[in-house]
Amino acid sequence: MKYRLSEIADICGGRLCGADIEVDEVETDSRNCAFGKNTLFVAIRGANHDSHDFIPQMITRGVRAFVVERETALDSGCGAVVVGNSIAALQRLAEHYRGMLHGTVVGITGSNGKTVVKEWIAQSVPSDVKLFRSPRSYNSQLGVALSLLMAEGDEDLVLVEAGISQCGEMERLQRMIRPDIAIFTSIGDAHQENFGSLRQKVEEKMLLARGARTFIYHGGYADVARAAGMLPAGVEKIDAADMPVPDFTDVASVRNGQIVEAFCKAMGYPQPDFGELQPVAMRLEVKEGINNSLLVNDAYNSDINSLAIALDYLHGVAAGRAATLVLSDISQSGMADCELYARVAELVVESGVGRLIGIGEKISAQRALFADVESEFYTSADEFLHRMGRDDFADRAILLKGSRASRFEKIAHALERKVHTTVLEVDLDAMVHNLNYFRSRLSPETKLTAMVKASSYGAGDAEVAQVLQHHGVNYLAVAFADEGIILREKGIAMPVVVLNADAGSFDRMVENRLEPEIYSFSSLQAFAEAVGRYGERHYPIHIKLDTGMHRLGFVGDEIDELVGRLNECGERVRVATAFAHLSCADDPAQDDFTRLQIERFASMSGRLADGLPYPIIRHTANSAAIERFPEAKFDMCRLGLGLYGFGFEHNDGLRPVSTLRTRIVQVRYRAAGEGIGYGRAQRLTRDSVIATVPIGYADGLDRHLGCGSWSMLVKGRPAPVVGRICMDSCMLDVTDIDGVAEGDEVLVFSPQAGNTPEDMAAVLGTIPYEILTSVSSRVKRIYTKE
Repeated sequence: MKYRLSEIADICGGRLCGADIEVDEVETDSRNCAFGKNTLFVAIRGANHDSHDFIPQMITRGVRAFVVERETALDSGCGAVVVGNSIAALQRLAEHYRGMLHGTVVGITGSNGKTVVKEWIAQSVPSDVKLFRSPRSYNSQLGVALSLLMAEGDEDLVLVEAGISQCGEMERLQRMIRPDIAIFTSIGDAHQENFGSLRQKVEEKMLLARGARTFIYHGGYADVARAAGMLPAGVEKIDAADMPVPDFTDVASVRNGQIVEAFCKAMGYPQPDFGELQPVAMRLEVKEGINNSLLVNDAYNSDINSLAIALDYLHGVAAGRAATLVLSDISQSGMADCELYARVAELVVESGVGRLIGIGEKISAQRALFADVESEFYTSADEFLHRMGRDDFADRAILLKGSRASRFEKIAHALERKVHTTVLEVDLDAMVHNLNYFRSRLSPETKLTAMVKASSYGAGDAEVAQVLQHHGVNYLAVAFADEGIILREKGIAMPVVVLNADAGSFDRMVENRLEPEIYSFSSLQAFAEAVGRYGERHYPIHIKLDTGMHRLGFVGDEIDELVGRLNECGERVRVATAFAHLSCADDPAQDDFTRLQIERFASMSGRLADGLPYPIIRHTANSAAIERFPEAKFDMCRLGLGLYGFGFEHNDGLRPVSTLRTRIVQVRYRAAGEGIGYGRAQRLTRDSVIATVPIGYADGLDRHLGCGSWSMLVKGRPAPVVGRICMDSCMLDVTDIDGVAEGDEVLVFSPQAGNTPEDMAAVLGTIPYEILTSVSSRVKRIYTKE
């Protein structure tokens, strides 16, 4: 794109203030680090954040052009377009720019498979086709607008995803995309909660096809086929079910493959060779690398737009580590190599990457463009691996960004710390979704504390904290000072509350700027003395009140004395918050007691606040209370298990964050009557196929899950545990599951029905907290993000 601000004002119905600047790219997130000299910053007011507040910061970073919703003071040489609604203005700009695209525009919708179909098409088109595809899952109201504005304009083919979650959304997406070809991948229950029926959702998604000349669908989805039959006669309707069946084992992949075949046929492209397609990694993966490095693996595609997004993510997770980018040749950009890699070099410098490793003949030929960054170049992945020194990557954050032909899987394998086959996969996008779910139930001024104690309920420490810090949570809470110190050492700068603060840790807490929970007069005195030793003033503390939990805290009869003691502390300490725990907010049978606790808290915290010469924040609501007790929200709420998507069995609005995975290491045939495992505790009643998986009670798998008490999922089907669970392994009965082989994935627990941590907790007579926090530290965590 390329517009002057005056043009944007005309298109969007806005008013130009200041300089009439030319822009060629759009940015909406002030936290991003990789943007060019001619960036247009669109300030958006959300429910919890207003990016207008960050305009001065963006000016200091060199941005000169803005779209704003209110009059804003700007430096000389800056310009702004004032509009009523920034997102609507951005959508109108995208609509206008869509009319300037010369190639075939393809809109892809459906419940599942949108990204897979998009990426398979991108891998299947001829190499001389100039291609643009929306980055990852940029398929929302904002994402589609940003995607379209990323296109150069002269592409032969533009692929754009369109995702919706409620009625009325596709109308706006269709106006922007106006596809020549509309593709409907599948229909299912994803995002069904805001639709009255599956048919209503199909009808809404079908709006994308309005005005399209071609509609591609799969007749195996009956509701979609029925809707396709109602399209106007002038629309070419292609049923992908008529295409040859590709060699995939699951129905979804077969149908997605047939849709890709139908598209290639409609475009006159050669039929795709599915044997040559590279796996589509749906998400960025963050793993531990060799020599204390952090590895961000995005090696499934490489284009200029996804590179900028990945560099921003690298910047967010580096946590003080120096950054290294390993980048392959970029294909199908349509730009001359000198222009393309000049832009890459600009992005690398802007994002603060200290070292570039270029792999491929094209990027190597442009090495002179990277003079401003430490760089080295290799013609192939094999050449790099032959010369690679492990010490070169110590303590660094490494981003792998490769095209499908670059074979970066070899590099990923070499740089990844060799891990236990069993891993806990943590979906960071699901965590952000859950955070926003709870935020949507609070007023914009209500603050949030996120519980990250016990390694964020087993999900990990700094990686989770970095996401929460990035998304504007007000406080983090840990159980012990050591947990808070780890966060500080890994670059977490936001306020951290220590809930089980003891006098022996007070000095280290002050040294690391950790804030204590104060629950007794003795802890108040001891901490005030520690603060005095360090010469601190107004050090924030958090007063714990006991409203009926009877674990820790001041009781009602102590409030007056507490006020007096706090005022006697002078300027050494200052109460930041007063809080209490609701002991049974998730139990409807005890709602009367919960309401009594809320009343007690209102009275006790009110008396405390009235006795202090400054305002304090009050909070008592946990995840369950946010849902069930509006009167408990006060000034701030605390997110615990709900943040991780568990503990709300009937809430479809939350997404579970953690999946415990392993793989089969051996398959054996065993005869009826044979005993399996220690003590021969279980004898086979039939000839059986037994699979061994490397997870045991040392990994956190409770021994009481043995002998058929728990089933893991193999190929989507339950496989009961056979015999006793060992320290490092256990055995599964896979007799009734066809085609099981060594290396097959096994889900120990997952979001799938019957296999969740809640289900496992029910078997063991415990709670999901125990299941999640019991996963051993030797089980490595892998973090995924779209």
